[in-house]
Amino acid sequence: MFVIWAGAQLAPPVWSQAAPSQNDSRPATLPSAAPATETPAPAQKQDDQDKHVNDQGVFVFRKDVDEVLLHASVIDDKQHIVTTLDRSAFTVLEDGKPQNIISFHNEDIPVAMGIIIDNSGSMREKRSKVNQAALNLVRSSNPKDEVFVVNFNDEYYLDQDFTNNLLKLKEALEKIDARGGTALYDAVVASADHLKRNARLEKKVLFIVTDGEDNASNETLEQAVKHLQEENGPSVYAIGILGDEEHPKRAKKALDIIAQHTGGIAFFPKTLDEVDEISRTVARDIRNQYAIGYKPTNPRGNGGFRQIRVEAKAKGHSKMTVRTKSGYYAGAQPAASASK
Repeated sequence: MFVIWAGAQLAPPVWSQAAPSQNDSRPATLPSAAPATETPAPAQKQDDQDKHVNDQGVFVFRKDVDEVLLHASVIDDKQHIVTTLDRSAFTVLEDGKPQNIISFHNEDIPVAMGIIIDNSGSMREKRSKVNQAALNLVRSSNPKDEVFVVNFNDEYYLDQDFTNNLLKLKEALEKIDARGGTALYDAVVASADHLKRNARLEKKVLFIVTDGEDNASNETLEQAVKHLQEENGPSVYAIGILGDEEHPKRAKKALDIIAQHTGGIAFFPKTLDEVDEISRTVARDIRNQYAIGYKPTNPRGNGGFRQIRVEAKAKGHSKMTVRTKSGYYAGAQPAASASK
């Protein structure tokens, strides 16, 4: 059983203000993007009234203020993704009680994605292939995705804010200063908060690549998971390149916990050459999910942590597993802490 400890209220995070190294041309303080202002969508067909494209050309949902939105992948007993189910196949349970599904979509929805890459000293020889895999993830994803890049060692840097420009993303990934420790949890918390405050798209994902155990964060694993499980928080996909890691079991367990509690997957390739194909697998998973919305029978204003389970049954499928977040904290949550 994994226990998440509740803590005191925390102040918002800031991007690293540490002095850059002599070879680092990045600014010491990195600004956040301002949230986009959406305008009402034009009249649409009756079966499409809960989604629209805003005046910036961004695909968004008309989400009920009290709606909890889940993004779910369905896997059959042969480990194949199932993409042909309708609303009637799903049952959503919150704290063990069935919930009424009020919205349902089965299509490729653009996402707001943060790519978080380990820039510690041990990653120096791995970054070239990791960077290529990250770019191929974007190439294989929806072209309307909005992506930002964070490089981290014992500090974390927002090296590219939201964009779908591959050249800008490539330049950000190439800002390699492989040195120092691994402040993974700090980088994850700051990135999740950046998604929450500035993403224009409802669906949110973090993609993490690291080769070691966190050894430099102010945040703990429990605190990081709690921030990720805020209402409508991101799914996390992680790649742990742990072949030379001193404590591979602890590092693996941490990535597994983060992914499982947010509805993502953690991968542990045996060789660096596997990372590229894994990134394409992640893109396929993200693009073949169901969006399921429900209004909780327990009002959100009551707060507290809510456990979620989603089941799927349909003719022609003997057994299906639904992967989505394991739960969420209802209502307004404290912002992430200032790690630096």
